[in-house]
Amino acid sequence: MAPQTTASCTGSTLLQPISEIINLPLDQVNFVACQLFALLMAVWFRLYLHPSKTSPFIRHVVATLLGFYLALFCFGWYSLHFLVQSGLSYSVMVFAGLEHMHKYCFIVTLGYLILCQITRVYVFDYGMYSADFTGPMMVITQKITSLAFEIHDGLTKRESQLTPSQKYLAISRMPSLLEYLSYNCNFMGILAGPTCSYNDYMAFIEGTCYQPRHQENANGKENGKYKQSEPSSKNDVISKLCTCAISLAIYLSLCKLLPVEHSIDDDFVNSTPFLQQVIYLYLAMLALRPKYYFVWTLADAINNAAGFGFNGYNIDGSPRWDLISNLRILDIEFATSFKMFLDNWNIQTALWLKRVCYERCAINPTAATFLLSAMWHGVYPGYYLTFLTGIAMTMAARAIRHNIRPYFLVSGSYKCIYDVITWAWTQVAISYTVVPFVLLAVGPSLKFYRCWYFCLHLLCLLVVLALPVKSRRRQPKEQQDILQKDSVQDTDHNSTDNNCNQKDKAT
Repeated sequence: MAPQTTASCTGSTLLQPISEIINLPLDQVNFVACQLFALLMAVWFRLYLHPSKTSPFIRHVVATLLGFYLALFCFGWYSLHFLVQSGLSYSVMVFAGLEHMHKYCFIVTLGYLILCQITRVYVFDYGMYSADFTGPMMVITQKITSLAFEIHDGLTKRESQLTPSQKYLAISRMPSLLEYLSYNCNFMGILAGPTCSYNDYMAFIEGTCYQPRHQENANGKENGKYKQSEPSSKNDVISKLCTCAISLAIYLSLCKLLPVEHSIDDDFVNSTPFLQQVIYLYLAMLALRPKYYFVWTLADAINNAAGFGFNGYNIDGSPRWDLISNLRILDIEFATSFKMFLDNWNIQTALWLKRVCYERCAINPTAATFLLSAMWHGVYPGYYLTFLTGIAMTMAARAIRHNIRPYFLVSGSYKCIYDVITWAWTQVAISYTVVPFVLLAVGPSLKFYRCWYFCLHLLCLLVVLALPVKSRRRQPKEQQDILQKDSVQDTDHNSTDNNCNQKDKAT
Protein backbone atom coordinates (compact mmCIF):
# COMPACT_ATOMS: atom_id res chain seq x y z
CA MET A 1 0.00 0.00 0.00
CA ALA A 2 2.64 2.51 1.03
CA PRO A 3 4.66 2.49 -2.22
CA GLN A 4 1.50 3.16 -4.18
CA THR A 5 0.70 6.23 -2.11
CA THR A 6 4.15 7.83 -2.25
CA ALA A 7 3.32 9.60 -5.48
CA SER A 8 0.24 11.10 -3.90
CA CYS A 9 2.22 12.55 -0.98
CA THR A 10 3.35 16.10 -1.65
CA GLY A 11 5.40 16.43 1.52
CA SER A 12 8.65 15.02 2.84
CA THR A 13 9.68 11.43 2.04
CA LEU A 14 11.96 11.19 5.08
CA LEU A 15 9.58 8.77 6.81
CA GLN A 16 9.06 6.56 3.75
CA PRO A 17 10.79 3.52 5.38
CA ILE A 18 8.46 3.73 8.38
CA SER A 19 5.50 4.01 6.02
CA GLU A 20 6.51 0.81 4.29
CA ILE A 21 7.09 -1.05 7.56
CA ILE A 22 3.68 -0.25 9.07
CA ASN A 23 1.93 -0.36 5.68
CA LEU A 24 0.23 3.02 5.96
CA PRO A 25 0.20 5.87 3.42
CA LEU A 26 3.14 8.23 3.74
CA ASP A 27 1.01 11.34 4.01
CA GLN A 28 -0.79 9.89 7.02
CA VAL A 29 2.52 8.90 8.65
CA ASN A 30 3.80 12.45 8.08
CA PHE A 31 0.65 13.89 9.62
CA VAL A 32 0.88 11.81 12.79
CA ALA A 33 4.62 12.42 13.12
CA CYS A 34 4.12 16.17 12.78
CA GLN A 35 1.37 16.18 15.37
CA LEU A 36 3.57 14.27 17.82
CA PHE A 37 6.39 16.73 17.14
CA ALA A 38 3.93 19.58 17.71
CA LEU A 39 3.01 18.01 21.06
CA LEU A 40 6.66 18.09 22.15
CA MET A 41 7.03 21.67 20.90
CA ALA A 42 3.88 22.63 22.82
CA VAL A 43 5.43 21.49 26.09
CA TRP A 44 8.64 23.37 25.25
CA PHE A 45 6.63 26.44 24.22
CA ARG A 46 4.85 26.60 27.57
CA LEU A 47 7.97 25.99 29.67
CA TYR A 48 10.56 28.14 27.89
CA LEU A 49 8.45 30.74 26.07
CA HIS A 50 6.01 31.39 28.89
CA PRO A 51 4.37 34.86 28.81
CA SER A 52 6.20 35.70 32.02
CA LYS A 53 9.57 35.02 30.35
CA THR A 54 9.18 36.41 26.85
CA SER A 55 7.17 38.94 24.88
CA PRO A 56 4.04 38.30 22.80
CA PHE A 57 6.08 39.22 19.71
CA ILE A 58 8.50 36.32 20.25
CA ARG A 59 5.65 33.92 20.98
CA HIS A 60 3.90 34.98 17.76
CA VAL A 61 7.07 34.57 15.69
CA VAL A 62 7.98 31.14 17.06
CA ALA A 63 4.42 29.79 16.83
CA THR A 64 4.16 30.97 13.21
CA LEU A 65 7.54 29.66 12.05
CA LEU A 66 6.94 26.25 13.62
CA GLY A 67 3.54 26.14 11.93
CA PHE A 68 5.07 26.86 8.52
CA TYR A 69 7.71 24.17 9.08
CA LEU A 70 5.08 21.52 9.85
CA ALA A 71 3.07 22.58 6.81
CA LEU A 72 6.12 22.28 4.54
CA PHE A 73 7.00 18.86 5.95
CA CYS A 74 3.48 17.52 5.36
CA PHE A 75 2.49 19.21 2.09
CA GLY A 76 5.64 20.55 0.43
CA TRP A 77 5.22 23.61 -1.75
CA TYR A 78 1.43 23.18 -1.72
CA SER A 79 1.55 24.75 1.73
CA LEU A 80 2.09 28.06 -0.09
CA HIS A 81 -1.66 28.01 -0.65
CA PHE A 82 -2.02 28.76 3.07
CA LEU A 83 -0.04 31.97 2.61
CA VAL A 84 -1.84 32.92 -0.60
CA GLN A 85 -5.26 32.44 0.97
CA SER A 86 -4.26 34.34 4.10
CA GLY A 87 -2.60 37.12 2.12
CA LEU A 88 -5.54 37.68 -0.21
CA SER A 89 -7.96 37.81 2.70
CA TYR A 90 -5.78 40.18 4.72
CA SER A 91 -5.56 42.51 1.73
CA VAL A 92 -9.35 42.56 1.56
CA MET A 93 -9.55 43.36 5.27
CA VAL A 94 -7.09 46.25 4.94
CA PHE A 95 -8.24 47.85 1.70
CA ALA A 96 -11.98 47.13 1.57
CA GLY A 97 -14.44 49.34 3.40
CA LEU A 98 -15.47 48.17 6.85
CA GLU A 99 -19.15 48.14 5.93
CA HIS A 100 -18.81 45.27 3.46
CA MET A 101 -15.33 43.95 4.27
CA HIS A 102 -16.65 40.83 6.00
CA LYS A 103 -18.74 39.86 2.96
CA TYR A 104 -15.90 40.31 0.48
CA CYS A 105 -13.53 38.44 2.77
CA PHE A 106 -16.00 35.59 3.12
CA ILE A 107 -16.39 35.29 -0.68
CA VAL A 108 -12.65 35.47 -1.40
CA THR A 109 -11.63 33.03 1.33
CA LEU A 110 -14.31 30.43 0.67
CA GLY A 111 -13.92 30.85 -3.10
CA TYR A 112 -10.19 30.18 -2.94
CA LEU A 113 -10.80 27.10 -0.79
CA ILE A 114 -13.36 25.73 -3.26
CA LEU A 115 -11.02 26.43 -6.19
CA CYS A 116 -8.25 24.43 -4.49
CA GLN A 117 -10.68 21.61 -3.70
CA ILE A 118 -11.81 21.45 -7.32
CA THR A 119 -8.25 21.27 -8.63
CA ARG A 120 -7.30 18.64 -6.07
CA VAL A 121 -10.25 16.38 -6.79
CA TYR A 122 -10.82 16.79 -10.51
CA VAL A 123 -7.38 17.83 -11.80
CA PHE A 124 -4.67 16.28 -9.64
CA ASP A 125 -6.75 13.67 -7.78
CA TYR A 126 -4.61 12.89 -4.76
CA GLY A 127 -7.00 10.25 -3.53
CA MET A 128 -10.20 10.27 -1.56
CA TYR A 129 -8.96 9.62 1.94
CA SER A 130 -5.38 10.89 1.87
CA ALA A 131 -4.32 13.81 4.01
CA ASP A 132 -4.32 16.73 1.55
CA PHE A 133 -3.41 20.41 1.66
CA THR A 134 -7.05 21.56 1.57
CA GLY A 135 -7.63 20.11 5.06
CA PRO A 136 -5.66 22.85 6.86
CA MET A 137 -7.17 25.40 4.46
CA MET A 138 -10.62 24.48 5.76
CA VAL A 139 -9.56 25.47 9.27
CA ILE A 140 -7.86 28.63 8.01
CA THR A 141 -11.07 29.51 6.16
CA GLN A 142 -13.01 29.26 9.41
CA LYS A 143 -10.51 31.49 11.21
CA ILE A 144 -10.34 34.14 8.49
CA THR A 145 -14.10 34.45 8.02
CA SER A 146 -14.72 34.47 11.78
CA LEU A 147 -12.11 37.19 12.19
CA ALA A 148 -13.66 39.29 9.42
CA PHE A 149 -17.12 39.15 10.99
CA GLU A 150 -15.70 39.89 14.45
CA ILE A 151 -13.83 42.95 13.15
CA HIS A 152 -16.99 44.12 11.40
CA ASP A 153 -18.98 43.71 14.61
CA GLY A 154 -16.40 45.53 16.70
CA LEU A 155 -15.79 48.49 14.39
CA THR A 156 -19.18 49.14 12.78
CA LYS A 157 -21.90 48.09 15.25
CA ARG A 158 -23.14 49.36 18.59
CA GLU A 159 -23.25 46.95 21.52
CA SER A 160 -27.05 47.03 21.51
CA GLN A 161 -26.98 45.47 18.04
CA LEU A 162 -24.92 42.47 19.13
CA THR A 163 -25.78 39.29 20.99
CA PRO A 164 -23.83 38.57 24.21
CA SER A 165 -21.46 36.18 22.45
CA GLN A 166 -20.93 38.62 19.56
CA LYS A 167 -20.04 41.36 22.06
CA TYR A 168 -17.36 39.15 23.58
CA LEU A 169 -15.99 38.10 20.18
CA ALA A 170 -16.02 41.62 18.69
CA ILE A 171 -12.58 43.03 17.80
CA SER A 172 -11.99 46.75 18.16
CA ARG A 173 -8.75 47.06 16.14
CA MET A 174 -7.26 45.57 12.99
CA PRO A 175 -4.72 42.82 13.82
CA SER A 176 -1.16 43.27 12.64
CA LEU A 177 0.12 40.97 9.89
CA LEU A 178 2.17 38.96 12.40
CA GLU A 179 -0.80 38.53 14.75
CA TYR A 180 -2.95 37.53 11.79
CA LEU A 181 -0.50 34.91 10.51
CA SER A 182 0.11 33.57 14.00
CA TYR A 183 -3.62 33.15 14.55
CA ASN A 184 -4.09 31.35 11.23
CA CYS A 185 -0.91 29.28 10.97
CA ASN A 186 0.41 28.57 14.47
CA PHE A 187 1.95 25.14 14.99
CA MET A 188 -0.73 24.03 17.46
CA GLY A 189 -3.56 24.22 14.94
CA ILE A 190 -2.06 24.39 11.45
CA LEU A 191 -2.71 20.72 10.63
CA ALA A 192 -5.95 19.82 12.39
CA GLY A 193 -7.25 22.90 14.14
CA PRO A 194 -9.42 23.31 16.03
CA THR A 195 -10.83 26.73 15.25
CA CYS A 196 -10.72 29.23 18.09
CA SER A 197 -11.74 32.84 18.52
CA TYR A 198 -9.15 35.54 17.90
CA ASN A 199 -9.70 37.06 21.34
CA ASP A 200 -9.09 33.72 23.08
CA TYR A 201 -5.92 33.14 21.05
CA MET A 202 -4.56 36.61 21.86
CA ALA A 203 -5.31 36.06 25.55
CA PHE A 204 -3.26 32.86 25.37
CA ILE A 205 -0.34 34.57 23.64
CA GLU A 206 -0.36 37.51 26.07
CA GLY A 207 -0.78 35.28 29.14
CA THR A 208 -4.15 36.67 30.25
CA CYS A 209 -6.20 33.52 29.57
CA TYR A 210 -6.09 32.47 33.24
CA GLN A 211 -7.81 35.56 34.57
CA PRO A 212 -11.22 35.35 36.28
CA ARG A 213 -13.19 35.94 33.08
CA HIS A 214 -13.43 32.15 32.76
CA GLN A 215 -14.78 31.68 36.26
CA GLU A 216 -18.53 31.70 35.62
CA ASN A 217 -20.73 29.04 34.16
CA ALA A 218 -23.56 29.56 31.68
CA ASN A 219 -25.93 30.61 34.49
CA GLY A 220 -23.60 33.32 35.75
CA LYS A 221 -22.76 31.46 38.96
CA GLU A 222 -19.27 30.92 40.24
CA ASN A 223 -17.70 27.79 38.84
CA GLY A 224 -15.28 27.00 41.64
CA LYS A 225 -12.83 29.28 43.44
CA TYR A 226 -10.36 31.35 41.51
CA LYS A 227 -6.84 30.09 42.01
CA GLN A 228 -3.87 32.43 41.85
CA SER A 229 -1.47 29.77 40.58
CA GLU A 230 -1.50 28.87 36.91
CA PRO A 231 -3.51 25.65 36.41
CA SER A 232 -1.76 22.55 35.13
CA SER A 233 -3.00 20.75 32.01
CA LYS A 234 -0.92 17.63 32.64
CA ASN A 235 -3.78 15.37 33.73
CA ASP A 236 -6.02 16.46 30.87
CA VAL A 237 -3.27 16.02 28.30
CA ILE A 238 -2.47 12.52 29.55
CA SER A 239 -6.15 11.61 29.56
CA LYS A 240 -6.60 12.86 26.00
CA LEU A 241 -3.52 11.03 24.79
CA CYS A 242 -4.90 7.81 26.27
CA THR A 243 -8.15 8.47 24.41
CA CYS A 244 -6.12 8.95 21.23
CA ALA A 245 -4.34 5.62 21.70
CA ILE A 246 -7.59 3.73 22.31
CA SER A 247 -9.32 5.42 19.36
CA LEU A 248 -6.45 4.65 17.00
CA ALA A 249 -6.32 1.01 18.10
CA ILE A 250 -10.07 0.58 17.60
CA TYR A 251 -10.00 2.24 14.19
CA LEU A 252 -7.06 0.21 12.88
CA SER A 253 -8.64 -3.00 14.19
CA LEU A 254 -12.16 -2.52 12.84
CA CYS A 255 -12.02 -0.22 9.81
CA LYS A 256 -11.08 -3.03 7.40
CA LEU A 257 -13.42 -5.56 9.03
CA LEU A 258 -16.49 -3.33 8.71
CA PRO A 259 -16.19 -1.24 5.53
CA VAL A 260 -19.16 0.99 4.75
CA GLU A 261 -18.89 0.01 1.08
CA HIS A 262 -20.00 -3.51 1.98
CA SER A 263 -23.49 -2.17 2.69
CA ILE A 264 -24.08 -1.67 -1.07
CA ASP A 265 -22.61 -5.00 -2.14
CA ASP A 266 -25.23 -6.85 -4.21
CA ASP A 267 -24.65 -10.21 -2.54
CA PHE A 268 -24.87 -8.64 0.91
CA VAL A 269 -28.05 -6.74 0.09
CA ASN A 270 -29.79 -9.71 -1.52
CA SER A 271 -28.87 -12.28 1.12
CA THR A 272 -29.06 -10.27 4.34
CA PRO A 273 -32.30 -9.47 6.19
CA PHE A 274 -33.03 -5.76 6.41
CA LEU A 275 -32.64 -5.63 10.20
CA GLN A 276 -29.16 -7.10 9.94
CA GLN A 277 -28.31 -4.53 7.28
CA VAL A 278 -29.34 -1.79 9.72
CA ILE A 279 -27.16 -3.28 12.46
CA TYR A 280 -24.21 -3.65 10.09
CA LEU A 281 -24.49 -0.03 8.98
CA TYR A 282 -24.50 1.15 12.59
CA LEU A 283 -21.42 -0.96 13.42
CA ALA A 284 -19.61 0.22 10.28
CA MET A 285 -20.16 3.86 11.22
CA LEU A 286 -19.21 3.10 14.82
CA ALA A 287 -15.89 1.69 13.57
CA LEU A 288 -15.29 4.77 11.40
CA ARG A 289 -15.75 7.47 14.03
CA PRO A 290 -12.59 6.68 16.12
CA LYS A 291 -10.50 8.10 13.27
CA TYR A 292 -12.00 11.52 13.95
CA TYR A 293 -11.78 10.98 17.70
CA PHE A 294 -8.05 10.38 17.33
CA VAL A 295 -7.34 13.43 15.15
CA TRP A 296 -9.43 15.96 17.07
CA THR A 297 -8.47 14.74 20.55
CA LEU A 298 -4.77 14.82 19.66
CA ALA A 299 -5.16 18.37 18.34
CA ASP A 300 -6.89 19.36 21.58
CA ALA A 301 -4.10 17.78 23.64
CA ILE A 302 -1.46 19.74 21.69
CA ASN A 303 -3.18 23.04 22.44
CA ASN A 304 -3.63 22.12 26.11
CA ALA A 305 0.04 21.14 26.42
CA ALA A 306 0.96 24.62 25.18
CA GLY A 307 -1.32 26.18 27.80
CA PHE A 308 -4.21 27.00 25.47
CA GLY A 309 -7.73 25.80 26.20
CA PHE A 310 -8.26 26.70 29.85
CA ASN A 311 -11.96 27.26 30.53
CA GLY A 312 -12.25 27.95 34.24
CA TYR A 313 -12.70 25.58 37.15
CA ASN A 314 -15.23 22.91 38.00
CA ILE A 315 -17.23 23.14 41.21
CA ASP A 316 -14.71 20.86 42.92
CA GLY A 317 -11.90 23.26 42.01
CA SER A 318 -10.31 21.17 39.26
CA PRO A 319 -9.34 23.06 36.09
CA ARG A 320 -11.29 22.60 32.87
CA TRP A 321 -9.40 22.39 29.59
CA ASP A 322 -12.27 22.20 27.12
CA LEU A 323 -12.33 25.75 25.75
CA ILE A 324 -11.62 24.60 22.18
CA SER A 325 -12.49 20.90 22.43
CA ASN A 326 -14.01 19.61 19.22
CA LEU A 327 -16.09 16.69 20.47
CA ARG A 328 -17.59 14.92 23.47
CA ILE A 329 -17.34 11.21 22.74
CA LEU A 330 -19.81 9.85 25.30
CA ASP A 331 -22.43 12.44 24.37
CA ILE A 332 -22.01 11.45 20.72
CA GLU A 333 -22.31 7.72 21.26
CA PHE A 334 -25.29 8.06 23.61
CA ALA A 335 -27.05 10.93 21.84
CA THR A 336 -30.84 10.69 22.02
CA SER A 337 -31.56 13.25 19.32
CA PHE A 338 -30.17 14.37 15.98
CA LYS A 339 -29.45 17.78 17.47
CA MET A 340 -27.62 16.34 20.48
CA PHE A 341 -25.35 14.36 18.15
CA LEU A 342 -24.54 17.44 16.06
CA ASP A 343 -24.04 19.58 19.17
CA ASN A 344 -21.22 17.34 20.34
CA TRP A 345 -19.62 16.50 16.97
CA ASN A 346 -17.04 18.88 15.46
CA ILE A 347 -18.11 21.51 17.99
CA GLN A 348 -15.91 24.36 16.80
CA THR A 349 -17.07 23.99 13.20
CA ALA A 350 -20.67 23.98 14.40
CA LEU A 351 -20.00 27.20 16.33
CA TRP A 352 -18.43 28.75 13.24
CA LEU A 353 -21.47 27.85 11.12
CA LYS A 354 -23.75 29.29 13.77
CA ARG A 355 -21.86 32.57 14.10
CA VAL A 356 -21.20 33.37 10.45
CA CYS A 357 -24.34 31.91 8.89
CA TYR A 358 -27.23 30.80 11.10
CA GLU A 359 -27.33 33.92 13.29
CA ARG A 360 -26.93 36.27 10.34
CA CYS A 361 -29.02 34.66 7.60
CA ALA A 362 -32.49 36.19 7.30
CA ILE A 363 -33.98 33.60 4.92
CA ASN A 364 -34.18 29.90 5.85
CA PRO A 365 -31.07 29.83 8.07
CA THR A 366 -31.19 26.05 8.58
CA ALA A 367 -30.94 25.29 4.85
CA ALA A 368 -28.32 28.01 4.36
CA THR A 369 -26.22 26.58 7.19
CA PHE A 370 -26.30 23.04 5.78
CA LEU A 371 -25.44 24.38 2.31
CA LEU A 372 -22.46 26.34 3.63
CA SER A 373 -21.30 23.26 5.52
CA ALA A 374 -21.41 21.19 2.33
CA MET A 375 -19.53 23.84 0.32
CA TRP A 376 -16.90 24.14 3.04
CA HIS A 377 -16.33 20.38 3.24
CA GLY A 378 -15.55 20.02 -0.46
CA VAL A 379 -16.87 19.35 -3.94
CA TYR A 380 -17.69 15.66 -3.72
CA PRO A 381 -21.40 15.16 -4.54
CA GLY A 382 -21.79 12.89 -1.52
CA TYR A 383 -21.29 15.86 0.80
CA TYR A 384 -24.29 17.64 -0.70
CA LEU A 385 -26.45 14.52 -0.51
CA THR A 386 -25.56 14.17 3.16
CA PHE A 387 -26.36 17.75 4.07
CA LEU A 388 -29.59 17.82 2.05
CA THR A 389 -30.65 14.70 3.90
CA GLY A 390 -29.53 16.38 7.12
CA ILE A 391 -31.98 19.23 6.55
CA ALA A 392 -34.88 16.78 6.33
CA MET A 393 -33.65 14.86 9.37
CA THR A 394 -33.29 18.02 11.43
CA MET A 395 -36.80 19.23 10.60
CA ALA A 396 -38.34 15.83 11.31
CA ALA A 397 -36.45 15.40 14.60
CA ARG A 398 -37.53 18.86 15.70
CA ALA A 399 -41.18 18.06 14.89
CA ILE A 400 -41.10 14.78 16.81
CA ARG A 401 -39.42 16.35 19.81
CA HIS A 402 -41.94 19.19 20.01
CA ASN A 403 -45.03 17.04 19.49
CA ILE A 404 -44.25 13.58 20.87
CA ARG A 405 -41.72 14.06 23.66
CA PRO A 406 -44.07 15.81 26.14
CA TYR A 407 -46.21 12.68 26.39
CA PHE A 408 -43.22 10.70 27.71
CA LEU A 409 -42.23 13.16 30.42
CA VAL A 410 -45.06 12.21 32.79
CA SER A 411 -42.90 9.65 34.61
CA GLY A 412 -39.32 8.43 34.88
CA SER A 413 -40.06 5.03 33.33
CA TYR A 414 -41.73 6.62 30.29
CA LYS A 415 -38.82 8.98 29.91
CA CYS A 416 -36.39 6.03 30.03
CA ILE A 417 -38.34 4.23 27.31
CA TYR A 418 -38.38 7.39 25.20
CA ASP A 419 -34.60 7.80 25.60
CA VAL A 420 -33.91 4.21 24.50
CA ILE A 421 -36.12 4.54 21.44
CA THR A 422 -34.72 7.92 20.44
CA TRP A 423 -31.14 6.71 20.97
CA ALA A 424 -31.68 3.83 18.53
CA TRP A 425 -33.46 6.11 16.08
CA THR A 426 -30.71 8.74 16.28
CA GLN A 427 -27.92 6.25 15.61
CA VAL A 428 -29.75 4.79 12.61
CA ALA A 429 -30.65 8.23 11.28
CA ILE A 430 -27.09 9.52 11.60
CA SER A 431 -25.66 6.41 9.93
CA TYR A 432 -28.21 6.65 7.09
CA THR A 433 -27.50 10.35 6.60
CA VAL A 434 -23.69 10.21 6.43
CA VAL A 435 -23.32 7.23 4.07
CA PRO A 436 -22.92 9.56 1.04
CA PHE A 437 -20.34 11.53 3.04
CA VAL A 438 -18.25 8.35 3.19
CA LEU A 439 -18.99 6.98 -0.29
CA LEU A 440 -18.49 10.43 -1.87
CA ALA A 441 -19.75 9.59 -5.38
CA VAL A 442 -23.36 9.96 -6.56
CA GLY A 443 -23.78 6.44 -7.97
CA PRO A 444 -22.87 4.45 -4.84
CA SER A 445 -24.76 6.89 -2.61
CA LEU A 446 -28.00 6.63 -4.58
CA LYS A 447 -27.55 2.86 -4.79
CA PHE A 448 -27.45 2.70 -1.01
CA TYR A 449 -30.59 4.79 -0.65
CA ARG A 450 -32.34 2.65 -3.26
CA CYS A 451 -31.42 -0.45 -1.28
CA TRP A 452 -33.16 1.14 1.68
CA TYR A 453 -36.05 2.32 -0.55
CA PHE A 454 -35.40 5.93 0.56
CA CYS A 455 -37.38 4.93 3.65
CA LEU A 456 -36.04 7.57 6.03
CA HIS A 457 -36.41 10.31 3.44
CA LEU A 458 -40.07 9.40 3.00
CA LEU A 459 -40.58 9.08 6.75
CA CYS A 460 -39.10 12.53 7.35
CA LEU A 461 -41.37 14.00 4.69
CA LEU A 462 -44.45 12.47 6.30
CA VAL A 463 -43.43 13.68 9.76
CA VAL A 464 -42.81 17.24 8.59
CA LEU A 465 -46.13 17.36 6.77
CA ALA A 466 -48.12 15.76 9.60
CA LEU A 467 -46.66 17.44 12.69
CA PRO A 468 -46.62 21.21 13.16
CA VAL A 469 -43.47 22.94 14.35
CA LYS A 470 -43.15 26.50 15.59
CA SER A 471 -40.41 28.57 14.04
CA ARG A 472 -37.29 28.80 16.17
CA ARG A 473 -36.33 32.16 14.71
CA ARG A 474 -37.42 35.19 16.72
CA GLN A 475 -39.12 38.09 15.03
CA PRO A 476 -36.75 41.03 14.45
CA LYS A 477 -38.56 43.34 16.87
CA GLU A 478 -38.62 40.73 19.62
CA GLN A 479 -34.98 39.93 19.08
CA GLN A 480 -34.05 43.62 19.17
CA ASP A 481 -35.95 44.11 22.43
CA ILE A 482 -34.07 41.22 23.98
CA LEU A 483 -30.72 42.57 22.81
CA GLN A 484 -31.52 46.01 24.23
CA LYS A 485 -32.56 44.44 27.53
CA ASP A 486 -29.31 42.47 27.64
CA SER A 487 -27.23 45.57 26.95
CA VAL A 488 -28.84 47.40 29.90
CA GLN A 489 -28.64 44.55 32.39
CA ASP A 490 -25.26 43.08 31.48
CA THR A 491 -22.70 45.75 32.40
CA ASP A 492 -19.94 43.39 33.37
CA HIS A 493 -20.26 40.64 30.78
CA ASN A 494 -16.76 39.37 30.16
CA SER A 495 -17.13 36.10 32.07
CA THR A 496 -20.62 35.26 30.88
CA ASP A 497 -19.82 36.26 27.33
CA ASN A 498 -16.85 33.96 27.23
CA ASN A 499 -18.97 31.03 28.31
CA CYS A 500 -21.59 31.97 25.74
CA ASN A 501 -18.78 31.96 23.23
CA GLN A 502 -17.71 28.45 24.08
CA LYS A 503 -20.89 26.79 25.31
CA ASP A 504 -23.36 27.93 22.65
CA LYS A 505 -24.23 24.96 20.48
CA ALA A 506 -25.04 24.84 16.77
CA THR A 507 -28.66 24.53 15.76
